[in-house]
Amino acid sequence: MMENGIEVKEQSDPRMILAGDIGGTKTLLGLFAPGPDAVRPTSVCVRAFATLDYPGLTDMIADFARDPAVHGAVVTHACFGVAGPVLDDAAELTNVPWRVNARDVERAFDIRRATLLNDLQAMAYAVPVLSREEVHPIQEGEPVRTGNMALIAAGTGLGQALLHRVDGRFVPSPSEGGHADYAARTEYDVLVLRDLTRRYGRAEVEHVISGPGLVNLFRVTHRAPCVVVDDDEDPDAPAQITAAALARRCQGCIEALQLFVDAYGAEAGNVAVRGVATAGVFIGGGIAPKILAALTDGRFLRAFLDKGPMQPLLSRVPVQVILNQDAGLLGAAVYAAAL
Repeated sequence: MMENGIEVKEQSDPRMILAGDIGGTKTLLGLFAPGPDAVRPTSVCVRAFATLDYPGLTDMIADFARDPAVHGAVVTHACFGVAGPVLDDAAELTNVPWRVNARDVERAFDIRRATLLNDLQAMAYAVPVLSREEVHPIQEGEPVRTGNMALIAAGTGLGQALLHRVDGRFVPSPSEGGHADYAARTEYDVLVLRDLTRRYGRAEVEHVISGPGLVNLFRVTHRAPCVVVDDDEDPDAPAQITAAALARRCQGCIEALQLFVDAYGAEAGNVAVRGVATAGVFIGGGIAPKILAALTDGRFLRAFLDKGPMQPLLSRVPVQVILNQDAGLLGAAVYAAAL
């Protein structure tokens, strides 16, 4: 049966998977086939979409289905990671004026089973199947084979997830920890906290560790107009601040990125402590690979380890940056393949 270019398979057909990673700025949709190891599906076609160019997910899927590489594909299962809390397979996205409902996707495309996951929970399903080439170590550590893992990822927002070790396998759990209260650690952080409180009424972690968060830090560190970034409201401002900092072209931008890395390391340490993530902490999202030099110069790790009596424990935790920019999409496909 065909509808909008996506077809439900007959019983004898090989199963195909539709996966999505829905972000505040960009959405990835992908068609996957079962992989040879029965755990990691094989990518057939992946496309990126500007999220706000579409009124909703079903319109975007319909556009994706018209791609020649996708049209006529036999799809039975779908999974989408969404930036927001998921309740009964439905979600109001945090940074996008969308309501996504898995049942709407099933009805629109006659798919047997569609499901939604929090976006970081979806990415967490990719963590156990990533290859060595898809991660970069910040701290090698000594992983505990029976331990838990943790994931933190900054992009348009900040996401967190824990991977609990249960009966020999990892079971990811969702979190909205990015909206927890921001904790100042230094006198400079106190200045940041005061500015955030003035702007937003309260300061949350995402106000610091995210693309918009870097802009918030930029506003605190510049005591005079920036010689590089003309408009801090420009959507490209985070990238401009980062480029200026890494090239050491502006002291205010350098300080903003340093504050960002300090906060990122400290929050990664918080997640590790909360989840007792002795099997490893993974840094995902779109920002980390772009600032890899800043994350690996020692500043991030110092903040990560600065947890008083927990420092000996954290010094043995492997910490790795995820280089695969499609990890959220891959995780959604991994979850759908297991349905």
